Amino acid sequence: MRQRDPNKRFTLQEKSWIFYDWANSVYATNIMAVIFPIYYASAAGDLGNKWWGIGVSLASLIGAVIAPTLGALADFKGNKKKLLFAFILIGALATAVLAFVGDWKWMLIGYVISHIGFSGSCVFYDSFLTDVTTEDRMDRVSSWGYAMGYIGGSTIPFVISIAVMLLNNYNAFSMKFAILIVTVWWLVFSIPILKNVKQVHYVEIPQSELAKHAFRNLWDTMKRCVSNKGLFIYLIAYFLYIDGVGAVISLATNYGATLGLGTTGMIFALLVTQLVAAPCAILFSKLSGKFGAIRMIIAAIAMYFVICGVGFFMGRLVEPYQLDLVATTRNTIKAQAVTFESAEDKKAWEALSKDYVEDTRAALSAEDRAAAFDEVTADLARKASDPAGVSYAFSGDAARTTAVSAITAVGKELDTYAKDTQKQADYNGAKNTATILFWVLAVLVGTVQGGIQALSRSYFGKLVPQTRSAEYFGFYDVFGKFATVIGPLLYAMFYMLTDRASIGILSLLILFASGGLLLLFGRKELEKTEIEMREANARMQARE
Repeated sequence: MRQRDPNKRFTLQEKSWIFYDWANSVYATNIMAVIFPIYYASAAGDLGNKWWGIGVSLASLIGAVIAPTLGALADFKGNKKKLLFAFILIGALATAVLAFVGDWKWMLIGYVISHIGFSGSCVFYDSFLTDVTTEDRMDRVSSWGYAMGYIGGSTIPFVISIAVMLLNNYNAFSMKFAILIVTVWWLVFSIPILKNVKQVHYVEIPQSELAKHAFRNLWDTMKRCVSNKGLFIYLIAYFLYIDGVGAVISLATNYGATLGLGTTGMIFALLVTQLVAAPCAILFSKLSGKFGAIRMIIAAIAMYFVICGVGFFMGRLVEPYQLDLVATTRNTIKAQAVTFESAEDKKAWEALSKDYVEDTRAALSAEDRAAAFDEVTADLARKASDPAGVSYAFSGDAARTTAVSAITAVGKELDTYAKDTQKQADYNGAKNTATILFWVLAVLVGTVQGGIQALSRSYFGKLVPQTRSAEYFGFYDVFGKFATVIGPLLYAMFYMLTDRASIGILSLLILFASGGLLLLFGRKELEKTEIEMREANARMQARE
């Protein structure tokens, strides 16, 4: 097997490969995470926003399903770079279309296509890792890729986009700019990988037999992933702990908003995460050289235990005030003893009062709480008195009048709660402490997020045959795509059962503990598979 000093400077191919993370990370921030979802929501209306979740799920599902097949096709001679270029072009051009269509249906279709292009390109990008470097340098190269992604695509164009939007008061031009910068940035900085990176390892087969062999190899790979004990343990462990990592990323701002933390502060805190993640990803690669990749992944999982603990404590500070409000609201509604003649009217009243409970919890987070409570009361009274276009349907005027009267009485009771200065002062103190802890969380997540993602990718590269790396990385991508399913579901389930978001955050420890224990107790099998694959790749290179 070709060897290079792990500490020597990067080769041109390694640099070019690393730079693709710089190129495509802007899509993850501007299109997937922050700016485009806001732009879409403003243009789509209620119906379009309901379809947004379906579109996002569909895009992820298609990307996950086609990944192994794309990987199988890419492993044949000359295919990997062609497919990489094709999916970069699909993703970048579909992204540009998003800036020029106004109908939410076309925006959603464009997003789905662009997301497929993005996720497909990542399959080939990840699999090129075995072509551009040697096994002893994989951890370092992979970590630098994530580091450059955090410094470049996840930060620079995102900050430029935010600045343009602030200067233009978030008008349509600034939103379109934030979308178009993704296409330009992605295409321009993809040039190095397309120009300089070559497919070194491949399967050589006549073009006429390509499809037949691709699907045969795909089936063989599936069987090997299951029959190879070390590889199977790693994939299951990766699925579990990376699901936890994904859940922390996707739930952070939602959890903060649930606790009443300021949106602007949270955005800047997440920028700190990106900045901290870059050097820490590089640090993880250096430490993996000394302690081993598996030990460092387990160390990162241990840090996520601390992160979930801090998140839980944040909630425990704020939630008593919110739950006190919820109890007050429920008791006040119950005291009204509202009765209706029909079961339909009773059902409508229960739905209305449930909304009131949820909305008053949100009102507690508003700066002007008294005004916020008044607004909630007025809105619900409007719904009760004029059910057109909403889900509440009272059978007659008397029922609607009773509902309006009861809701108004509840609002008056809660007005007293809103003006309790001591309670509000205590709540503000708890929220300020929680805000500080959110910044602590942002830093802690930054220390391990890039490192655990980078080492997971490079370690998987050591467990698979180099000539079929794209195919195996296709399966790796499937596990990554489906990895933000269990975590959010756990969070939602425990939140609903306990009425505490903090318990939902703590439940993510189930994923980190399961993944970490699998790695810990499966280390011998992992080491065995790593040695076997190193020897197999060496024999393959000796024959070339």
